[in-house]
Amino acid sequence: MWEHKSRVDDVLREAAMQGAEWGVTEWLIAGGLAGLTLVVIWLYNGLVRRRNQVKNAWSQIDVQLKRRHDLIPNLVSAVKDYMAYEQETLTKVINARNAAVSASGPQAAIPAEAVLGGLLGKLFALMENYPDLKANQNVAQLMEELS
Repeated sequence: MWEHKSRVDDVLREAAMQGAEWGVTEWLIAGGLAGLTLVVIWLYNGLVRRRNQVKNAWSQIDVQLKRRHDLIPNLVSAVKDYMAYEQETLTKVINARNAAVSASGPQAAIPAEAVLGGLLGKLFALMENYPDLKANQNVAQLMEELS
């Protein structure tokens, strides 16, 4: 009986050893899966990092645009007395500024900012016709900050 038990133990031990041993194929598959997992994690982290960089860049642009929007009413009020005959242009600038302020998201903000930039360029060109206005330090500083 002891011989039979010893033989059963040997068979069980041998079967357990065969299940525990990995061949070259199994190791290659496991290594490939581990490598693929690492590549996927690396790519995902890279995409998240890029998304955060884009969000940060848009936030910085948004801060600069808000600063620009805050300066425009100051410029309009500073030039209003000098440019009495250019009320239509000043009104267009204010309306374009309001449209740019209310634009939400890059898809709406980019065209609104383009219109505002064009009108500011027109306003700056008109201001060249008013030498007293160009000599005003406050107006000169606002023009420099807006350009």
